[in-house]
Amino acid sequence: MSWDETDMAILRVVQQDATLGAGAVGRAVGLSQPAVWRRLQRLREAGVIAGRRVDLDVEKLGFGVTVFLGVKLATKGRVSLEDFERACMSIPEVQTVQHVLGLYDYRLRVVARDLSDFERVLRRRIMTLPGVGNVEANVLLSEERRPGPI
Repeated sequence: MSWDETDMAILRVVQQDATLGAGAVGRAVGLSQPAVWRRLQRLREAGVIAGRRVDLDVEKLGFGVTVFLGVKLATKGRVSLEDFERACMSIPEVQTVQHVLGLYDYRLRVVARDLSDFERVLRRRIMTLPGVGNVEANVLLSEERRPGPI
């Protein structure tokens, strides 16, 4: 399927605030509510809109440290990638698991209350995962939200 400029405008609006109804989106892009509703349905059915999510402020929830971990598997042949990914996702502090190409096999985004809490998660949970070899940690100092590619 191809997407026109109106579809792209609708996607920009809902990307900023997925809670908006079709009427509010229509006012933002200059279309009627029914026209926007039909376009949103088409975008959902095509899989362009895969869901909705809520961005939580992890600092306000008490998680003051975010760390990006590069993980190199020690024994790729002996541990399936799916098993490693599933084990990572069972750790509540792990927000994302990304299989990447480069120096490391995986990139994990981990949140913790403070550095000692992160150390506990690293030692007791992440380093005990099947197949973990080398790990490199990068502590997030600041983050700017950038708009998506649309």
